[in-house]
Amino acid sequence: MAYPSQLGFQDAASPLMEELLHFHDHALMIVLLISVLVLYIIVVMVTTTLTDKLILDSQLVETIWTILPAFILAVIALPSLRILYLMDEINEPHLTIKAIGHQWYWSYEYTDYKELSFDSYMTPTQDLAPGQFRLLEVDHRVVVPSKSPIRMLVTAEDVLHSWAVPSLGVKMDAVPGRLNQATFLASRPGVFYGQCSEICGANHSFMPIVIESIPLSYFKDWTSVMMENE
Repeated sequence: MAYPSQLGFQDAASPLMEELLHFHDHALMIVLLISVLVLYIIVVMVTTTLTDKLILDSQLVETIWTILPAFILAVIALPSLRILYLMDEINEPHLTIKAIGHQWYWSYEYTDYKELSFDSYMTPTQDLAPGQFRLLEVDHRVVVPSKSPIRMLVTAEDVLHSWAVPSLGVKMDAVPGRLNQATFLASRPGVFYGQCSEICGANHSFMPIVIESIPLSYFKDWTSVMMENE
């Protein structure tokens, strides 16, 4: 989860988020180098006492400032396109979960288990247990097996919502009447927090998302218990 005064991204909990962090650092260094170069040119031009009113154009300079930006765009675009394809690629998911956005809570259906579905509401502040986080904890977490590709089917019942978990690199719009899909793989056991990322009404900030990643053997036990309780 995020912590107070955090400036960067959350720690990556999936291979996709690791790729996004690497691309962010890659692009940030390019932006930094361009900013330093432009600042240097501005300072030199402002402070110099040399002038030449007879020079109207320079073919060499125009060639450089045409080719160089095109090269920089290619250096940024190629890794970006690679990540876009990785985000859309869903091959043989081990588990499919359908998330339905409501005003203002989430419903989940484990489509591989016909009887396994539940609503997930934010835990009120007065009901929080020691160590739980205000505005982020829910009464029913989404439990998934770690190190297994998960397919999320995302939709909404009323208005636009957005199912987002930053540490897993997942953000998918929930559109009424439309079924969008996303994929993630939790690379380690843990609890990962997210929130609705589309302004959906008065209680938009009170419909958090909690993903709990556990080993596969524990996940089988959890599904058995949940289906018995249904």
